[in-house]
Amino acid sequence: MSSYADRFSEALERPGKSVAGVAAAMGVTKQAVYSIRRGQTKAASAENNAAAAMYFECDPSWLARGVGSPNWGSIKSPDLAPAQTRGRIPLISWVQASSWCDPARDSTMGWGNVERWLDSPVPFADGSFALRVRGDSMTAPTGNSRTYPEGCIIFINPELRSPNNGDRIIACLVSSDDVTFKVYKNEDGRQWLQPLNPSHEPIRESFNVIGTVFGKWEDG
Repeated sequence: MSSYADRFSEALERPGKSVAGVAAAMGVTKQAVYSIRRGQTKAASAENNAAAAMYFECDPSWLARGVGSPNWGSIKSPDLAPAQTRGRIPLISWVQASSWCDPARDSTMGWGNVERWLDSPVPFADGSFALRVRGDSMTAPTGNSRTYPEGCIIFINPELRSPNNGDRIIACLVSSDDVTFKVYKNEDGRQWLQPLNPSHEPIRESFNVIGTVFGKWEDG
């Protein structure tokens, strides 16, 4: 099977695609894109992979894991054509999200009342849901494009519960069943939840992963 770097490079070499373009779509530097191409970065985060797939106009599952075929043109870049929806995702409350703290919860269970249904421009797994960000713990310092200000909406895939270091995740704290949105960190066998806002402390208590963030949407 081809590596992530191979698939990423194949997509980047298609007509009309550029390092600067995919870097802007992913919200990373051009140096980060070069690192991906050289295989120095194992894989992009779920969110960045979805953004890259939209820019490349390919299937995100193929790009991320080599599953199936690229299906070039299956997803249109918003710079080239209106976004194609792939279904609708429920925007739910944080209280509803806490139902995933129950080990018996699975994607076949309904949500009941939801705030609204949101169109998704990329394919998503059964049970995917959206949350409105609370507080400023994931508001990054000025100059960081990967920021999640209070009120923006994040999309979560509950089937992705084995995140990579640096992925944005929704987690349930074991001690309280509180649900939180943070960056997943796993270094030297240690796991913790890292806020983007340096004024907030990392969370180092035990937690269970509810799902991985694969997209963000903001009004205006």
